[in-house]
Amino acid sequence: MANRFICETLGSACLGVSMVLAAPAAFAVPDILETPARPTLLAPESLLNDATRAGERIVAVGERGHVIFSDDEGRTWVQGAVPVSLTLNAVDFGTEQHGWAVGHSGVVLHSSDGGENWTLQLDGNQASTLAIESKQSQIAELEEQIEQAEDDEKADLEWALDDLFFTLENMQADQDVGPVNPFLDVWFEDDSHGFVVGAYGMILRTQDGGENWEDWAPNLDNPQNFHLNSITQVTGGALVAVGEAGQIHVSVDGGDTWERRESPYEGSLFGVMGTGQVNEVLTFGLRGNTFRSTDLGRSWTVVPNEGGATINNGAVADDGRITLVGNGGAVLMSTNGGESFRVYFRNDREGVMAVVPLQGTDLLLVGEGGVKFTDSRGRNPN
Repeated sequence: MANRFICETLGSACLGVSMVLAAPAAFAVPDILETPARPTLLAPESLLNDATRAGERIVAVGERGHVIFSDDEGRTWVQGAVPVSLTLNAVDFGTEQHGWAVGHSGVVLHSSDGGENWTLQLDGNQASTLAIESKQSQIAELEEQIEQAEDDEKADLEWALDDLFFTLENMQADQDVGPVNPFLDVWFEDDSHGFVVGAYGMILRTQDGGENWEDWAPNLDNPQNFHLNSITQVTGGALVAVGEAGQIHVSVDGGDTWERRESPYEGSLFGVMGTGQVNEVLTFGLRGNTFRSTDLGRSWTVVPNEGGATINNGAVADDGRITLVGNGGAVLMSTNGGESFRVYFRNDREGVMAVVPLQGTDLLLVGEGGVKFTDSRGRNPN
């Protein structure tokens, strides 16, 4: 899992700010879409937004298209070959060799060699076209329903049709600006089946390893097109996606269908993860709000968090320890399945975007300061 957007270290407002700032400079997007990431020895010290394992290897992604990988638990790093120089927000591997990374301007990258080399599978222009075609199909289907509907049903259907036309017009206007909307997270089950999620309700599905993508937004109850920030699979097999305005969507059939759960929170949820126990879910986000469910989101309990810092990401170690990380150097650790956490703020106060448990009890953190090694509490080694 990852989370996704460079500005999450500054809070939820940054997504909108970034898009506003990006629009006037949209003319430059094709350049960085076609410019490979520059090799640099400073990549492990630069902003990194996500990290995950590809088998025993650790792979991290970040600004300027940086992808780095390590085969010795993070002691040394090699930079991967990436065809774009855009900020990458998230990375996930469906197998040891096949991985996907997503980022700004709607890019989806694929690696078939464990993160050493990457190819561009999709960009924001193509994603926009998919979404527009999907919306046009919805309009055509609804127009047919209206023709066959009883008179007392037509008024509501016509209102829904007006909403679809309004959304379509906005999509077409956005397409004229250029590919500025980011993908924020990615999840793959294997080397074929996966999802990417992002700004303004974007969610795409592939069943052939990214050769073809489908707009999956119509399958989620998100009429306001709120941002989707994170997607993951929890123990037991269910998929969970969360986002802006407290959205929580659950699928128990591999993503074919989704049910929106009643949310315990109306603010932005930046991350979601399992606890390692069947059907248990942790979700977290703005101002440190953290919630736990033992029944796939049908009910929730508030997890106390005295730190109050926005939480961006988390991971479960092999021994069951759960670590959450966030803004201001926040590192939260639980040994009771996420029922409670001990909070520690690192002295550097740099935002932490993701965490990878290492052998033993140590942690590898990535974020504003690049790669950091800590003990199980987030403290620097002595």
